[in-house]
Amino acid sequence: MSKPVDFNDRMLSLGLARVSEAAALASAKLIGRGDEKAADQAAVDAMRTQLNKLDIAGVVVIGEGERDEAPMLYIGEEVGTGDGPGVDIALDPLEGTTLTAKDMPNALAVIAIGPRGSMLHAPDVYMEKLAIGPGYDEGVVTLDMSPTERVRALAAAKGCSAADITVCILERPRHERMIAEVRGTGAAIRLITDGDVAGVMHCAEPHITGIDMYMGSGGAPEGVLAAAALKCMGGQIFGRLLFRNDDERGRAEKAGITEMDKIYARDEMVTDNVIFSATGVTSGSLLPGIKRDEVGWLTTETLLMRSRTGSVRRMSYRTPVSSLPGLGDG
Repeated sequence: MSKPVDFNDRMLSLGLARVSEAAALASAKLIGRGDEKAADQAAVDAMRTQLNKLDIAGVVVIGEGERDEAPMLYIGEEVGTGDGPGVDIALDPLEGTTLTAKDMPNALAVIAIGPRGSMLHAPDVYMEKLAIGPGYDEGVVTLDMSPTERVRALAAAKGCSAADITVCILERPRHERMIAEVRGTGAAIRLITDGDVAGVMHCAEPHITGIDMYMGSGGAPEGVLAAAALKCMGGQIFGRLLFRNDDERGRAEKAGITEMDKIYARDEMVTDNVIFSATGVTSGSLLPGIKRDEVGWLTTETLLMRSRTGSVRRMSYRTPVSSLPGLGDG
């Protein structure tokens, strides 16, 4: 019987950066073209191709949907060469398909990997989320608090007034009451149209992004991806699954969820060390988007992080346009 292969995050990290870079570059030709599905499919195809070059025995636990809903990178799909460590993979080949189609800020290609069994198998349902950056005591804000209480508690911990707090919220009709309540505290709100993984990540670098806290409901799979990012960057995130009907509860049961009302902290959504890679597709507060110069080069920037060491790399990658299918002059 062969000995299990260790999860060597250091050796795998640069390979993972190539995966998110490939997905971002594949979607470049569709930025601003108005076709969300085509942009997403291009990113999915490229990410899958690159993943299958990695020496891992990978299983997608956060992906594009169930097998009958997603032809590629579906939940449970096995990827990699098979000659390497067993890993869980959480991914969103194009986090912000609408942002890409409309050429709006903060579209990313995102992926995280960790040892097998290290990530919550979150079903494709909504999750109530609350996140803040590093440097605060555990539990300074909680999901059981009202939005007003959260703002005031964070302001007290930060040593400022509520008027100095900025909260990121996904702009949806379901959040109208929350938005009104937060504004009633005097806090500022940055509304985003899509991309709540990026929204949560903004909390980890408030000195750059100006965002102190994220709150609101969005996809549960994106919650796990965001938890992986904060595992590397620092910060707290809490999530509670939300169910609209029995079908969604059935999805949770199928995914192995037994406590339907449980509040998951960051280290319960991601229980072991992970690698996280995000490549900018359109420019935003976290990363610049893909740039094409006049002489035929494309440049991407990738944020590559390892939770084991807390290391953060920002890497630029330049490649000839002619080397990428669909982007060359011919």
